[in-house]
Amino acid sequence: MIEVYDLVKTFPTAEGPEKRAVAGLSFRVAPGEIYGLLGPNGAGKTTTLRILSGLIGPTSGRAVVGGIDVTADMLTVKKSIGFMTAHAGLYQRLSPRELLMYFAELHDMDYLTAHRRAGELIDWLEMGDFADLRCGALSTGQRQRTNIARALISNPPILIMDEPTLGLDVLTNRLILDFIRRERDNGKAILLCTHYLDEAETLCDRIGLLHQGQLIAEGDLQSLRRQSGCERLTEIFLKCVGQSGAHILETGSLFSEDPKA
Repeated sequence: MIEVYDLVKTFPTAEGPEKRAVAGLSFRVAPGEIYGLLGPNGAGKTTTLRILSGLIGPTSGRAVVGGIDVTADMLTVKKSIGFMTAHAGLYQRLSPRELLMYFAELHDMDYLTAHRRAGELIDWLEMGDFADLRCGALSTGQRQRTNIARALISNPPILIMDEPTLGLDVLTNRLILDFIRRERDNGKAILLCTHYLDEAETLCDRIGLLHQGQLIAEGDLQSLRRQSGCERLTEIFLKCVGQSGAHILETGSLFSEDPKA
């Protein structure tokens, strides 16, 4: 379970006034659910993910991951999540199999459990053809599969995924999306950020749309369609981000069915 309550994060700027990257954000992700956090560049998505993964602390508000406040025990939070980003680096001289065993050791897994889990991930993600090549020689899709396997080696109950299919070919894209669905069906709480809105339409159980650090629309695809009067998520998205201003800043919600939300 991921729970976020009135989360705020500000950063100092050279000009003087602080920049508010996240402005009173609240949402939750339940076990067995894929929650899509979507928004344009600069909306606050990456900052939110970094707070939830324990990389930075919030200015105010609360973020609770697996029942633990991230500001109270970041180390335990980090052990309970699998954090995957398209921009994560790999140890170039290690093979994917060696990399998985290394990260399993960091998670205090015994050798036999780690070996079995690494084998499962290599099979599930169809990594057998390159599992023993050096990571420095892998293609983009192979590196992405390796990154996902690394995030899942300890079988964490919570997954935080930032652009997991960025730059992938069609076949690798489908493989990874099917794998994410499988992890959802296994009861994991999954927070997903992607710029591929068609992908979010088919993958996410619920969607939250961010603009200027605020959640301006939230719900499953059908409720977002009903609230906005638009059919495609792309149209809903554009309608939201195109109507920034006093209304959003005053109410904090563009399409909420509850006027108090």
